[in-house]
Parts: sequence; structure tokens; C-alpha cells
Amino acid sequence: MSTFMANKGNIVRKWYILDAAGKPLGKTAAAAATLLRGKHKPEFTPHADCGDFVVIVNAEKAVLTGKKLEQKYYRRHSGWIGGLKETKYRLLMQQKPELAMQLAVRGMLPRNIITKDSLSRLHIYRGAEHPHTAQKPETWAAI
Repeated sequence: MSTFMANKGNIVRKWYILDAAGKPLGKTAAAAATLLRGKHKPEFTPHADCGDFVVIVNAEKAVLTGKKLEQKYYRRHSGWIGGLKETKYRLLMQQKPELAMQLAVRGMLPRNIITKDSLSRLHIYRGAEHPHTAQKPETWAAI
């Protein structure tokens, strides 16, 4: 008897679709991070990239609970003195809801080399249409 270890040769990747309409941003991002990492699979191996493809639709209809729209900021720094830029999440959700969702998912993934490959399998769309119907994505309803 030996322990199963996933590697590139024996990983089967599936496509899942998450609908963010009316659901909290964080809960949708947590479900996406679980699918991208592969933690929902019985053959999950922490050091191997065994996650699936995730398509998130209706990102603009995701909700932020409490006063996060007014109190939460997206901050970035240019590296120069005085180069801090701040944007309220109310503006970010109106202009770039895909970026808000991507930042939430990225924050829930581990900080290692697998994260870059996992994020390349994440596809986020503002509305309900997406170009991945040929892959036959399954609906993930565990949000």
C-alpha cells in the first residue's frame, strides 16, 4: 500500500462555473480558490498543481457586506515617494469588478509558485456571457 501523489501525468482538469450574482464577494472568491487549488478532490496533493479551471460570471453583481463599499480601499504603490494610490471599493466595483474578484481570489491562494499557474486558469466576466461553452463547464453550487 502506498500513498497517492498527484503529478502532471495523472491530473484530470475539469471546468466549473460560479455565478456571483447576489452572493458575497468573499464567499465566491473562497469557492474559486478551493477549486483552483484542487482541495475539493480526494487526490489533492499540497505541493502539486492539481486544481481545475474556474469561470466566474456576473462579477458586477457580487455584493460586499457591511460598510465595505465605503470603508475598504484598493491600494497600490508605484515605488516612488508619495506614490500610494487608493481607490474605494465602490468605484472599483463599478469600473472594474473583474479586478476586485481577482484580487479576492489571489488573496486566498497560497504565496508560492503554484499561485501563478492557478490564476492563469481563472476566468472572470462582468456579465452572464462567457466564451467557454465548448469546454462544457459544470455549475458549482456550493457557495
